[in-house]
Amino acid sequence: MSLNPLLLVDHVHPRKTTHPMLRTLARSIRSGRRWQSTEAHPAGGHLPSIATSTFLKLTRDVALRTPGLRWVDQTDSDPTQDMVGRETRKMNMYQAVRDALSIALSKDDTAVVFGEDVAFGGVFRCTMGLAEEFGRERVFNTPLTEQGIAGFGIGLAAMGHTAIAEIQFADYIYPAFDQVRHGPDRLCCVLMVLMFYVSKIINEAAKYRFRSNNAFNVGKLTIRCPSMAVGHGGHYHSQSPEGFFLGGHGLKIVIPRSPIQAKGLLLGSIRDPNPVIFMEPKVLYRSSVEQVPMDDYEIPLGKAETLMRGNDLTLVSWGSPIYHCETALKMLSHPPPSLAPNVPASLRSAKIDLIDLRTIMPWDVETIAESVNRTGRLVVVHEAGRTGGVGAEISAEIQKRCFLKLSAPVRLVTGWDTPVPMQFEKFYMPDAIRILDAVMETLTY
Repeated sequence: MSLNPLLLVDHVHPRKTTHPMLRTLARSIRSGRRWQSTEAHPAGGHLPSIATSTFLKLTRDVALRTPGLRWVDQTDSDPTQDMVGRETRKMNMYQAVRDALSIALSKDDTAVVFGEDVAFGGVFRCTMGLAEEFGRERVFNTPLTEQGIAGFGIGLAAMGHTAIAEIQFADYIYPAFDQVRHGPDRLCCVLMVLMFYVSKIINEAAKYRFRSNNAFNVGKLTIRCPSMAVGHGGHYHSQSPEGFFLGGHGLKIVIPRSPIQAKGLLLGSIRDPNPVIFMEPKVLYRSSVEQVPMDDYEIPLGKAETLMRGNDLTLVSWGSPIYHCETALKMLSHPPPSLAPNVPASLRSAKIDLIDLRTIMPWDVETIAESVNRTGRLVVVHEAGRTGGVGAEISAEIQKRCFLKLSAPVRLVTGWDTPVPMQFEKFYMPDAIRILDAVMETLTY
């Protein structure tokens, strides 16, 4: 079942297209929407956005009852009693990351934060004021060298310090890969950089404990990096490289979806006895806002969270696509007039298990398998390209574990197997329309 391609006219601006039919159609639809803006609100409510998502916890009581949240200073065995006297503060994701870093620095005298421009707050302001608060010997800038940042962090962690490194953009966590496309005249230099840098994370950080028979390790290393798309980053600032590290056995990979999750998962990553790559979805830095607990808490790594429960289909994602999934499910149950003819009434009552994976490696196979054994159907959504992506690994494992329970093939909704295009980035992303289409096809298989 395919949706009407004219629905994609949402992404067409009448002044930015040269095709006369698309230009006329875009003008008429946009003017029609302006005229319709005075009408009553739709019966099913407006479609959710990140800012209005029901997954964000907007009150103190709801925030303090976040599933899996563990207070570091917990004194009462009854979690409800231990919430007495605890407060929250309204934060977006970059503020929650900053709060987590402040707690880590204040409670661990060996902790240091370093990276390009972190001393003045960083590109996304996640380290704002930390250098003034804790001193420039603990929060400091590095040269413009991702290889050097990784190598320095590994050495620091090997000596027993808590090393919290920042790679300014996740796209540059593998700089040598980016340079290969520039031609054979630079291949020799590229191969030297590639061998040096990849060996830092994959051959050194990931294998440090193994090759020493646990005599020493770099478990106190955490590498933060802004990741995923913002809508206009193109091929150098909108990539999702988590899949490249699936073969780095010994590493953990974590991607949060909200401020509460970011603070708890980051503190859990910093204190985890293994090196962690912590990828922060850039578009959520300011668009996701919650009441975040002020106290020190952690959220366990390696455990997925079920955000919606149902028995008809399992939908798995992480990071910012979680909110596209929420919009798609709203479209399924309460389709807007433009979509209603394409959404069969028989599917509108479908109940979906929506799961946020959170930890990409090691991923929570038990939670996903239990859900798929109940629902018989699985759709996996991620921004990275399909080939060699995390979704392919999940699909292979679930097909093995749940084969006799499956009522439909596992479906992947991903970015395309191309570089992320600047002009057409919105078409590259797995948006709500593509997710809705995949969910309906899987339900009717």
